[in-house]
Formats: sequence, structure tokens, C-alpha cells
Amino acid sequence: MSQPFAKLPAWADYGLLPLINLIVAFLVAGLVVLLVGESPIDAAVLMVKGAFGSGDGVGYTLYYATNFIFTGLCVAVAFHCGLFNIGGEGQAYIGGLGVSLVGLWLGNFLPWWLTFPLAILASALVGALWALIPAWLQAKRGSHVVITTIMFNFIAASIMVYLLVGVLKPAGSQAPETRVFAEGGQLPGLGWLLDLVGLSMRSAPLNVSFLLALVAAFLVWVLIWRTKLGYEIRTMGFSPKAARYAGISELRIIIITMMISGALAGMMALNPIMGAQHRMQLDFVAGAGFVGIAVALMGRSHPAGIVIAAILFGMLYQGGAEIAFDMPNISRDMIVIIQGLVILFAGALEHMFRPSLQRIFYRLGRAKNRTATAALAGGSQ
Repeated sequence: MSQPFAKLPAWADYGLLPLINLIVAFLVAGLVVLLVGESPIDAAVLMVKGAFGSGDGVGYTLYYATNFIFTGLCVAVAFHCGLFNIGGEGQAYIGGLGVSLVGLWLGNFLPWWLTFPLAILASALVGALWALIPAWLQAKRGSHVVITTIMFNFIAASIMVYLLVGVLKPAGSQAPETRVFAEGGQLPGLGWLLDLVGLSMRSAPLNVSFLLALVAAFLVWVLIWRTKLGYEIRTMGFSPKAARYAGISELRIIIITMMISGALAGMMALNPIMGAQHRMQLDFVAGAGFVGIAVALMGRSHPAGIVIAAILFGMLYQGGAEIAFDMPNISRDMIVIIQGLVILFAGALEHMFRPSLQRIFYRLGRAKNRTATAALAGGSQ
């Protein structure tokens, strides 16, 4: 006979279980490091030191985390509606077009604090429109959003290659990229923020889009848990039949949710284009759209968890680069393996430890109830 399970309390579901998965992932990664002849402890210390041991290390970690916050929120919003939007890569890529057009046209005339809001609107609008087509196909024609968003990733990449090779490339240039934006199209850095905690940032590209990512995380929390639309999104994700019975339009909710998801992915382009490169180059997304899936899974689709998970993956990216530089036996491919293990245990094997943890909490609950019953019986005598 199967044993009953207890529902995990929120602190265990959102904190303890992801921590267990993360510890197991790093233990397995430590075995991989040991097999190539390096010390796992030294590698772990070097990774943490490389990610948080200097102002530039922290700056790069938070720069990468900014990308992952946007794409993680993109995936999470769709998750809440029962949709699996894996088109964040393409939506962010095509969103870069909106950022670039604002930077190219207005950077010469407006200061950054005026071009920035316009670039936010442009990137969100382009990303939302790119997600609209798969959303409509899912809601109206029954085409599965996983398949269509995968296809649209490749379509977006092809469109951007065409634009950067032929249309947006400056005359006489051989590099597939736009010209460098004027000063009004460049976002200021956040070195002053790290100065407040005694860290000096010299070359890291951390910029104000990190603050925008935190604001976006808060707004997503408000949307999902504090608005009528968020309630409808969660209802549709939990039970489409119940949502339809309650009079919620499936077509409307799917399209709105996917457009919000695409807008969040599109805003990711602000960080590398206006904040770091100050121009648009090929493959500036660099896989952040797919990392966002793991970030959303590890963060339990909650904005607070997504911010923490994004910083973790930022640490893996920045600290992994330090390991690959200082430990020759650990190549960049080995760092990808470590990242893959984190994704494996945080995503695909997320439920591996959940049944055991639920049994533990079930037994603890029964023991607590017996103790309380015994105490009441003793007091009544």
C-alpha cells in the first residue's frame, strides 16, 4: 500500500527543496571535476571568488543575471497559464530590433533617460508582437505553443541575420552589426551602486537595466497575485475547464499571457545592446532565452525565486569563466556540463526528492498530532 504524502509548507517547497536539488547538482559536478584531476573544493572556492570576490566579478555576475531575470519571468508568466513558452530566445532576439531602432534614430538627439523609456516600450512591443502569432495559433488553431515558439526562434535568427548583414550594417563595414549608438543611446553603469558597499567596478557592463529587471519582477508579482487578470491566468493554468465554466475567455487569456511573456523577453535586449555593446550584434542573446527556462523552474515561477536563481546562474557564468582560466584541465565545455547538471536537478529531476520530503513532513505532522492529543488527554484527567 502506498504511503500518504503531506503537502509541503511554502518555505520547504520554495526554499528547502530547491536547495537540496542544488546541493546534489554541485556534488555530482564535484565528482566530474574530480575525474579530470582537479580539486572540487578549490574549483568551488575559485567560482565563488570569481563571481563575488571583486567589484568587476559582482558586476559581471549581475549583468548576466539581468538577462536571466527577464527571460525567467518570460517563461514563468507563461507557466502560470499552463503554457510552455520556449521562444524567449527568439522574442529577445527580435526585441533587439526595437531597441536598436530607438538607439540609432534618437541617440543623437535625446539623453539616455528619454531614450531608455522609449527603448523599453519598443523592445516590449516587438517582443509581444513576435509572441502574438504563436499565441493566436495555439488559441485559435490548436497549434501547440512549444512547436511554434521553437520554429519562431529560428525564424527570428534568420531575420536578424538578414537585417544585420544587409539592412542595418553601416556602409563600408564588414562586421554584421549596427553602428555604435550615440551617447543618448547608451545606458549608464551602476558602478556607484557597488561603491556603496565598498566594491570598485572598472570594466563590468552592469547597467541600469538591472534595476529595470528588479522592477519587472515586482510588477510580475503584482500582476500574477494581486490582479484580476493574474487570477484568470492562474485559473486557466490550473484548470482550463474550470476557467471556461467561470466565463473566462481562453482565447483572450492565452493571447494576453503570451504577449506579456514575449514583452518581458524582448526587454532582455536592453541589457546587452544599450547597456554593454552600445550596438546590435549577431547572437547577442547568447542562449539566455533557454537558460530562462531553468531559472523559472528553479525559482518555482515566483519572481523572488527567479531573481535568486538568475543570480546563481550569473555566478555560474562568471565564476565558470574564472575556473576555465585558472584551471586548464577544466575547459569551458566542463562549465557547460556543470550548468547542465544544475538544470537537470532543478528542472527535469525536480520531483526526485519531493516524495521523500513529503513523507518526512507527513510523519512529523503525525508525531506532532499524537503529542498534542496526548497533552490534551493528560490535561483532561
